[in-house]
Amino acid sequence: MRKKRRPIVFIALLVLAGIAGIQGAGESRNDFRFSILGDRTGDVVPQVYERVWKEMQQFSPNFVINVGDTIQGGNDATAVAEWRALHPIWDKYKRVQYFTPGNHDIWSAASRKIFEQQTGHRAFYGFNYQDAHFTVLDNSQTENLSEEQMAFLARDLEANKNRDPKFVLFHKPFWLLPVMFRSSDFPFHRLIKKYGVRYVIGGHGHQYKRLEQDGVVYIEAGSSGGKLKGTGFSGGWFFGQIFTRVKGSKVEMTVKEIDAPLGQGRSVKWEE
Repeated sequence: MRKKRRPIVFIALLVLAGIAGIQGAGESRNDFRFSILGDRTGDVVPQVYERVWKEMQQFSPNFVINVGDTIQGGNDATAVAEWRALHPIWDKYKRVQYFTPGNHDIWSAASRKIFEQQTGHRAFYGFNYQDAHFTVLDNSQTENLSEEQMAFLARDLEANKNRDPKFVLFHKPFWLLPVMFRSSDFPFHRLIKKYGVRYVIGGHGHQYKRLEQDGVVYIEAGSSGGKLKGTGFSGGWFFGQIFTRVKGSKVEMTVKEIDAPLGQGRSVKWEE
């Protein structure tokens, strides 16, 4: 009895599908946008944060992530009210948010509990978005990262070592001096370099800075509402946000100043 032959076209399609599968296996499926917000507080300038959120809508981000200092804080008794006062803005625009704790957000055990209740996350955590990974750490009450934070970071990066790109965020940029002086000799840098982290993002200084060391981009996000301590767009003293597009393994960042009257709408774009 003769066996039925499968049509040549069918076999060809199977071969092509197999080739496509092999080619696509190592390719990232990333295609998303997010906005990075700087400090809102540290002496709030009225209407800036609201303007930042309004201008964000033209970018249509999949989510928003900040670098800390969302409330002015400092008083356990008024902390919940300060968080709730921001809900009308967030409810208006309905964007998924991820929060990084700053020193104005957490200053006591009570404020830490409130932060976690209001944001829906622990003070430090990791999350995935498509093939990308984000690690949010907590140095709200320390200058550097504690041993606990470094241990969590190591575990989190090991568990997500095959994801790309990887971003690490925490509020106080203790890395500024060593990176400015082109030093790689500090534990944090050695750890993130080992795991291929591409971006480290902080805040605290209200001044936009972008540095690079050993292929790692270090960013201090500018102010999204906190008082500016200097002047001049070229020096990083402006109100705004960072629009970020991740497409495959490529990351494109547009640092955007808010429009008049509180800014001039200037921007600078980076792509890696």
